[in-house]
Amino acid sequence: MRDDDDELLVALGEAIRAREEVPEWFVETGKNAYAWHNIDAELAQLTYDSDSDRDAVAAVRSETASIRALTFTSARLSIELEVGEGSLIGQIIPPRAGTLEVHTTAGVTSSPVDEIGCFAVAPIPSSPFRLRCRSEDGADVLTGWITLLFLLGPRGSAAQAAPRLTSDMAVACWTGLSASPSRTL
Repeated sequence: MRDDDDELLVALGEAIRAREEVPEWFVETGKNAYAWHNIDAELAQLTYDSDSDRDAVAAVRSETASIRALTFTSARLSIELEVGEGSLIGQIIPPRAGTLEVHTTAGVTSSPVDEIGCFAVAPIPSSPFRLRCRSEDGADVLTGWITLLFLLGPRGSAAQAAPRLTSDMAVACWTGLSASPSRTL
């Protein structure tokens, strides 16, 4: 029995030393991933970004649309979102009534989703935000973080929305016609 105990202590010591060699960022990433295991809302992935179609559309049209479109999809529903000047307009597919929450660093605001799935968010949040849709039939869907950056055009006006995707967040930009300094709003 004594040899088994010694072997167990040696194996335990090796395990502890191996644990100490794991980089802290790796441990933190694992803890963060585990924290999502019991979240109530499904995470909706960005599945469409109209900016990715910009080159194809430019080949057949002389102008591109100034409204940018994003689609977030989960197993139960999709959230279609248009970034317009000053507001976000969207629809839940398939259509259903419910509530749309806008989560920002400043807090949470909510707005109704009508029976055909339409909603509006005005003004556009000036800090990173995520959308959470809770439908009357029990669907609960959460997008990743979205950051809207604004690049100023001629004379400080916003000209055109152009979403960009970076890692797990969608970044939408208003781009101007001339080279001008950018600022985050």
